[in-house]
Amino acid sequence: MLKEIIHHKPTRLFLILGGFFIANALIAEVIGVKIFSLEKTAGISPLELNIFGNTFSFNLTAGVLLWPVVFIMTDIINEYYGIKGVRFLSFLAVGLISFAFIIFQGAIHLTPADFWVSNYESRGVVNADNAYGAILGQSSWIIIGSLIAFLVGQILDVFIFHKIKKMTGEKKIWLRSTGSTLVSQFVDSFVVLFIAFYIGPRISTGQGTAWSLSLVMTICIGNYIYKFIVAVILTPVIYLVHYFIEKYLGHQQAAEMKRAAMRDE
Repeated sequence: MLKEIIHHKPTRLFLILGGFFIANALIAEVIGVKIFSLEKTAGISPLELNIFGNTFSFNLTAGVLLWPVVFIMTDIINEYYGIKGVRFLSFLAVGLISFAFIIFQGAIHLTPADFWVSNYESRGVVNADNAYGAILGQSSWIIIGSLIAFLVGQILDVFIFHKIKKMTGEKKIWLRSTGSTLVSQFVDSFVVLFIAFYIGPRISTGQGTAWSLSLVMTICIGNYIYKFIVAVILTPVIYLVHYFIEKYLGHQQAAEMKRAAMRDE
């Protein structure tokens, strides 16, 4: 039976796409704790844009490096496996990400070995255990916000994707993929910031200073500008992935899967 599953091309493709989708979502959550300067990384001065009366420079979470890829993967999976395929992988990803953070919390509370605490002093880390907890022990509201935003963004993405495809048919892959990603990425950006930095600090103590709504919108718009540009740049990648999938499955089987994906709502 296992041999049949592995050698069944649509099943094997689903496993590959699903594995890459979940891995990227999980990695994006973990690396997202780092905030980096896009401008300084590119070797230029911060732009300091004025958005809603607040100054914004592209100081972004490292997670933005992968989230556009996750949403493109959503569209690829949606194309061949339909809404149910994306929904299954989205809930599985949320479950596995939640599991990962529960394990992180358990690992953080383990009593460290004495020698390990000072093991990285030569690299500027005075207390390795504190650093470990700071990096892996993200705020619960950030985790909650990011997971809710991920699910909302996924649901919106597949909905818009199918609406556009119904209007355009098999043509204009760029429109349904990029269009659905651009809308869902904006909602995703707003929801995670609103929950993590507007609602969270107002409900729980020890969550830092609550952001104003204008600051939430400033950071949201700034992040979205980056995601918008990346989504447009990655458009040719969508066509390249489609080409390899069509070549792998064969035109007839790929066409049958696309038709089934549109019926399976």
